[in-house]
Amino acid sequence: MAEAIAFLPPRASVLSRRDNIVTDLARLVPADCLIHEERELAPFETDAFISYRRVPLAVVLPRTTAQVAAVMKYCHRHAVPVVARGAGTSLSGGAIPQEDAVVLGLSKMSRVLEVDYSNRTATVQAGVTNLSISETVGIDGFFYAPDPSSQLACTIGGNIGMNSGGAHCLKYGVTTNNLLGVRMVLVDGTVIELGGKHLDAAGYDLLGLVCGSEGQLGIVTEATVRLIAKPEGARPVLFGFDSSEEAGACVADIIGSGIIPVAIEFMDKPAIEICEAFAKAGYPLDVAALLIVEVEGSEAEMDATLKDIVEIARRHQVKTVRECQSATEAALIWKGRKSAFGATGRIADYICMDGTVPLGKLSYVLEKTAEIVERFGLRVANVFHAGDGNMHPLILFNANDPEESMKAEEAGNEILKLCVDAGGCLTGEHGVGIEKRDLMRHQFTQPELDQQMAIRSAFDEQWILNPSKVFPLEGRR
Repeated sequence: MAEAIAFLPPRASVLSRRDNIVTDLARLVPADCLIHEERELAPFETDAFISYRRVPLAVVLPRTTAQVAAVMKYCHRHAVPVVARGAGTSLSGGAIPQEDAVVLGLSKMSRVLEVDYSNRTATVQAGVTNLSISETVGIDGFFYAPDPSSQLACTIGGNIGMNSGGAHCLKYGVTTNNLLGVRMVLVDGTVIELGGKHLDAAGYDLLGLVCGSEGQLGIVTEATVRLIAKPEGARPVLFGFDSSEEAGACVADIIGSGIIPVAIEFMDKPAIEICEAFAKAGYPLDVAALLIVEVEGSEAEMDATLKDIVEIARRHQVKTVRECQSATEAALIWKGRKSAFGATGRIADYICMDGTVPLGKLSYVLEKTAEIVERFGLRVANVFHAGDGNMHPLILFNANDPEESMKAEEAGNEILKLCVDAGGCLTGEHGVGIEKRDLMRHQFTQPELDQQMAIRSAFDEQWILNPSKVFPLEGRR
C-alpha cells in the first residue's frame, strides 16, 4: 500500500547506538524479556492497522512495574522513544513503532492481583485481557462492563490508552466510566498512583486525563476497575428494517423516549450477510438493516421494556421482530456481532472507521457514507454501536492495489470529516493513533491543539512517548 501517512524521521543519534542500547536494556530485564533479533521483531512491526509497519529497535516485555520504571528511566536519560503495546489490536495504528523506538509490551504482566467484592473492584496488571476479568468474577455473579469486540485478546492497558467501549457501553459507559485507579510509570521512571478503590479522588482529575491518552503521558502498569453485579436476566432481540434510514431513526426515537437498553447494535445488509455466513446466528437475510437490542432485568421488566421498544419500532415500519428463546440463541446473536470485523476480513481487506455522531444524525450520516464510498468505487459494510452513535463503517478494498488502497483512505477521511461536520467527533473508542492524526485540525482549532500539546509536554518534555501519533507533525510544540 502506498504510504500516505508520514512518520517522524528516526533519530540518527539513537540508531547509531543501537547495539549499545540493546546491551544496556539486557542489564535491566531478564533475557527472556528482551527481543532484538530482526526476525523476532517482525510480529511487533504493526498492529491491527496493518497498512503501515515499522520494525522497532528492540522490544522489552517486563514482568513488573519496577522493570518498566527501569526501562523508562534509561530511555528518558538517552532520549530513546518508547511505544507502549498491549495486545496489538489497535485499529488506528496506535501501537505501530518506529525504527528508533523501543516497544514496551505488557503482555507478561497478566495477573489479576486482587478481587475486592466488598468494594466491588478488581485490581489487575495492565496485560490482563478484558474478557478475563469477567471470567474471573463471573462465578460470583459479577462482570466488568466494557466489552470491545476484541475483548478476548485486547488488554486493560490498551483499553485505558484508547478509552475503549463496546456493545454494552450504552448503559454502563466506556473504560473511563469503569476505571477507578491506576499505577503509572512516568517518562523518567517515577511511579505514581492515581485514584484507588474509592469513587472519587482529591485534586485534579488526572485519571480522566490519562484514560484515552494513547500512551503519551506515561505507561499504565496496574489498574483498579469497577465490578458490576450481573443482572437477573438479559434478552437480545433482532429488529429488521427495509432501510438503514428507518433503522437509524428508530434508534434515535428509542433513546429519545428515555429508554436505555443495555445495547443497541446496528448492521446493514452487507454486514448482515457477512456475519450470518460466518456465525450462522439466525439473522434475517431479507432486510436492509438490523438492530440488536438487548434489555436486562427481571422477566417482567424485560417484557415491559421490550413492549415499549416494539411499539417504537412499528412506527418505523419494522419488518422483523425476533426474540431469542434461549441462552444458546443469545450467545449466537452476540457471536455474529462480535465476529463482524474478523468475518469481514475473510472476504476482503478493509479499513474500519470510528466516528461518532449525534443520534439524530444517524440516518443522514449513513446515507452520506454510502454516497462517499460509492463515489470512490468501493463497497462498505456498516456495523456499529448505534445506541451511542459510534459508527464503524468497514470500507472494503484490495490492499494489493495501491490505487484502491489510497481511495479507501481518502474515503475514510471524508467519512470522519462528515462525522465531525454533523456535530460528532473523530473517534469513539479506537483512538487517534496515526490514522486520524492529520484530521485533528478538522475538529480542533490551533489554540485547542496547543493546549492539548502543552499538557502532553508537561508529562513528556522530549516527546519520546509514542511519537508520530495523535497530533499533526506540523506545528507541534
